[in-house]
Amino acid sequence: MAGVQKTNAARLLETAGIHFELVPYEYTEDDLSAIHVAAELNEPIEQVFKTLVLRGDKTGCFVCVIPGNFEVDLKLAASISGNKSCEMLHQKELLPVTGYIRGGCSPIGMKKPFPTFIHESALLYDQIYISAGIRGLQLKISPQDLINFTAAEYYPI
Repeated sequence: MAGVQKTNAARLLETAGIHFELVPYEYTEDDLSAIHVAAELNEPIEQVFKTLVLRGDKTGCFVCVIPGNFEVDLKLAASISGNKSCEMLHQKELLPVTGYIRGGCSPIGMKKPFPTFIHESALLYDQIYISAGIRGLQLKISPQDLINFTAAEYYPI
């Protein structure tokens, strides 16, 4: 993997003996969307997942990993995470809370582990793409390995 920066998420997976690939892509500050990432990777948007950090009224922060063409359903997210309500974490809070920035937030290797919920459609694929923890780099990983590593639950949205 010459020339590809190894991220904290990649190092954690390596240490755990989990197979993955680092896949670089071109990005611009103007378009950090999963749709752009999927187009750059030449992969279906349903296979490129985005990591969203939310704050619940009871449990605090939690993570939802959803297909790139989905929007998070806040009512459902609150319900599955044991909250009455939730909201997206404000962008200015993302780095201090997770250690990641918008467009480079990985469900692996946050400053502390948060409850993680992965959309069940991930299980339709042998491999999915998630952020490797920096803009311009994706992890290609088995969804089951991701679920196991993050102690995530999968759920229908």
